[in-house]
Formats: sequence, C-alpha cells, structure tokens
Amino acid sequence: MRGRRRGAQPAESALREGREAYERLRTYLILAVQAGVAAGLAWFVASDVLHNPQPLFAPAAAVGTIAAAVGNRARRTLELLAGVILGVLVGNGIIQFIGAGPIQTGLVVALAISAAAVFRGTGAVMVQAGSTAVLLGTVSPDRPDLAVPRTANALVGVVVAIVVALLILPLNPVRIVHRAAGPTVDAIAREMTAIANALAHRDVRQAEDALRRLRAAEAKRRNTADVVAAACEVAILSPWRRRRLGIMRRYARAAEHLELAYTSSREMVQWAVSALHARETLPGGLSTAIEHFGQAFRLLHRDFLAGREPDRARKRALQVISDINEACAEGVESSGAVVVSQLRVVVSQLLQVSGLPQTEANQQAGLNADV
Repeated sequence: MRGRRRGAQPAESALREGREAYERLRTYLILAVQAGVAAGLAWFVASDVLHNPQPLFAPAAAVGTIAAAVGNRARRTLELLAGVILGVLVGNGIIQFIGAGPIQTGLVVALAISAAAVFRGTGAVMVQAGSTAVLLGTVSPDRPDLAVPRTANALVGVVVAIVVALLILPLNPVRIVHRAAGPTVDAIAREMTAIANALAHRDVRQAEDALRRLRAAEAKRRNTADVVAAACEVAILSPWRRRRLGIMRRYARAAEHLELAYTSSREMVQWAVSALHARETLPGGLSTAIEHFGQAFRLLHRDFLAGREPDRARKRALQVISDINEACAEGVESSGAVVVSQLRVVVSQLLQVSGLPQTEANQQAGLNADV
C-alpha cells in the first residue's frame, strides 16, 4: 500500500504541474496576442509609413510596453521612454566627439547608465539608456545619424502598444484577476482542508506537507498584486472596460485584508503543526473551524469578482467563530490556543473585507475573548 502511494505521488505532482502550466497559459495568452499584434503594427508604421531607418526598435518598444501590463504600465512606459531619451542624449552627444568603436561603446554605456543613476532612474531606465547607448556606440561614422529615428521608433512602439492594449485588444480585468488569483485562493482553501484533516486524524506528516505547499504558494501570491494593479489600470484607461472599474476598486481595497489573512493563516498552520508535534489534545471543532475558514476565503474571492455582496462568505466566517467557541468550551492547550487566536484574527480580516467596520469585526470574531 505504501509503495503504491509513493508511486502515485509523482503522477499527482505531474498532474498538478500540468494544471498550473495551463492556468499560466490562460492568464498570459492575451498578453502574447497583444504583443504580437503590437509588434507587427509598430513595424508597419515605423518602416512603411514613416520610412525610419532601423525600424527594429519600434516593435521592441511595443513589446516592452505590453509586457509592462503586468504591473504599472503607465510608470514603466515612461521609464522606457526616459531611458531611450537619456541614452540618445548621452550617446549621441559623446560619439560626435570621440567616434564609434569598442572602447567608445563601453565608455558611452557606462556614462549613460551613470547618468540614469544620477537622475534616480530605476533599473528599467538604466537598461533602456544602456541599450540605446550600445546601438549608437556601434554605428560607424559613415552611417546616418540614428538618434532621432531611434527616439521616433520608441514613440511609435509605445503609442501602438497603448492603442492595442486599451482599444483594440483590451484585457478583461475581472477575468485576468480571476485566472491569476483564483488558483492561489483555491490552493489556500485546499490546504486549509488538508490541515483540518491532519488535525482530525493527528497526522503530522500530512500537516507538514500542507504547510510546505502553503509556503510554496507564496511566490504565486506575490504576483497577484501586480496583476490586480494592471487590471485596475485597464479598467481606468480603457473605454471598453470602464464598467468593471467598481469591481476592481473594491477588489484592490480588499487586497490588503486578504494579504493579512493569508499571513495569519500560514502562521496558524505552523502552530497547528507544533500542536501535533507536542501531542496536544485538540478538540474536533478546531479542525472544522479551519476547514470553514478555507471555504469562507474562497467564497469571498468569488463574490467580489462576481460583483455580489459577500453575504455567503460573511455567513461562513461567522460559522468559523461558532466552531471556535465550541472548541474553546472543550479546552485547548498552549499551541492550540495560538491556533485559535490566529483564526480569530483571520476571521476579523475577512469580516472587514465583507464590509464590517474594524471594531464590529473584531467584536464578532471574539478577539477580546479569553481562549
């Protein structure tokens, strides 16, 4: 039986990796399509309409602007342009005096990046300034001046990318957030069920596995903040997605509480594992409360993206408090008491997200109760 279980684990892991890869593809496929359309249009405008020499940078700038959709597009677009302009000013100005060549290229790149640092440019500004300086530094003196065309191509790429991203193929902000954050939320809910089962059966190994998977979800959860920011930006700037703005703003306001709820839930699982290691007596209501918390977390996420009042999530969160009170009536020991305290904290966060004031949410969660 044990050998069969070990043999099933690689298959389950491969299936999980396949699902995650599919979800990533669904999330970022629209960005890939946007980048392809923007690159083709930018090349056409720069080469066939404006007849700029070396039009390659127009599609490159377009792709860079589309890629900035995963985060703050407006800021990163300005960084791209600032880097190009700074690289042109420094590179072209110096090469007029010292000529082109390997030594000159190295000197120009160093000076361009140094200038970006002096003006408090970010890493993106430094990269663009350096890459522009490389292009200018490797152009032989008998070639036409590429400073102006390079800047013009950057502007073409940025403008085309913005048109594609906001008018031609705008993201559906709600769908993007659902696909980006949904798997992480579902994973957290699954691990709450797993830790609840581990407590019910006093299975230390299962509890440790759940904690390990919860920690592994950390990197995915961090990406959600960038995706939410990009989705809100699309809802604000795209006339076709403006009706989603209310939902996205509510979700963005809820993100801080969800972040705290995640952190507290991870700490709660750590203390639950400690309780199992210490062989503490844990009441059955505690495992039920943890499972109900995972369900409330998932319901809250879905209610927000559906534009519904989170009544179901609030009701399930209050059920967690009822479960906790029953567990406390049976008695909990030291690590179990910390688990109870963390549960009360996460329930308060969920109730605040659902619309309750902080004082009322803390009171409902029983944060002042003796556990």
